[in-house]
Amino acid sequence: MKKTARERKQPKKPEAYQARGYRLQAAAAGLVSFGVTVRETDLHILATLALPDEARHLVLQARSQLEGYIDHHPAFLTALAPLSLDPTAPPLARTMLQAAAIANVGPMAAVAGAIAAYVGQGLLAAGANEVIVENGGDIFMQRHQDCLVQIFAGASPLSNKVALRIQRDRMPLGVCCSSGTVGHSLSLGRADAAIVLARSTPLADAAATALGNRVQGPADLDAALATVQTIPGVLGAVVICQDQLAAWGDVLLEPLG
Repeated sequence: MKKTARERKQPKKPEAYQARGYRLQAAAAGLVSFGVTVRETDLHILATLALPDEARHLVLQARSQLEGYIDHHPAFLTALAPLSLDPTAPPLARTMLQAAAIANVGPMAAVAGAIAAYVGQGLLAAGANEVIVENGGDIFMQRHQDCLVQIFAGASPLSNKVALRIQRDRMPLGVCCSSGTVGHSLSLGRADAAIVLARSTPLADAAATALGNRVQGPADLDAALATVQTIPGVLGAVVICQDQLAAWGDVLLEPLG
C-alpha cells in the first residue's frame, strides 16, 4: 500500500514503542501468538489456533481492496474530512467511508481498525474460537472470558499504570487508540492516549482519531469526551494527556502495579 496520510507524520521514537515492547505483555491464557507483516501492515495476533498463512492471505485481500480503490480515488488516501459514500467501493473501503462519516474524520483514520477487524473476523470463520488482532494499538477482540487491556500512553506518568477490563459479554469489540505523542498515526492533537470502545472496530479507530484531535492539553479532556459522546455507536472512551485521565461511558478501569 502506498504511504498513507497517517504514516506520513514522522514517528516519535520512545524505545519501547519502536521495539513493539508492549506486545510482550499481550499474552493470553489458552491462545497462541503469531505475527503477520505485509509492507506497512504489522499485526500481532492471539488465537486459539495458529493460522499465520490464513492471516497473511486475509491481509493481502484487505490491502488489495484498498490499494485498488486508492489507485482510482486518490482523495481516499489524503482526505482529513469525510468523503461521500460510494456504493461501488469494495467492502472494506465502504466500511471505512461509513466510519469516517460518522466520526467526522478522513477515511484513512479507520484503516488500522478496519484491517484488524477484517483479519479477526476471517480467522473466526477459519475455525478459531477466540481471536485478538492488534494493529498498531488498534484491537479487534473476541474472547469468551474477561480481558485486561493495558494502556500505553507514552511519556505520561499514567502509562502502563491502568488497564481496561473488557467483559466477555461486550465482545466482539473494537478497542482503538490514537496518540499525538507516540507512533506513526496522524493526529492533530497532543493526547498521549485517546481510546475508544465500539462494536465496530473501524468506527472505534475513526472515533479515537476524532477524540485525540480535540486534545491540545489537559484542560481539553472533558470537552473532547463530550464531543465523542455524540458519535453514534461509541460505547465508551478514555483519554490521557500528561498526568490527567478522563473517561466516559461503558468503561471499567483497573489500576496496575
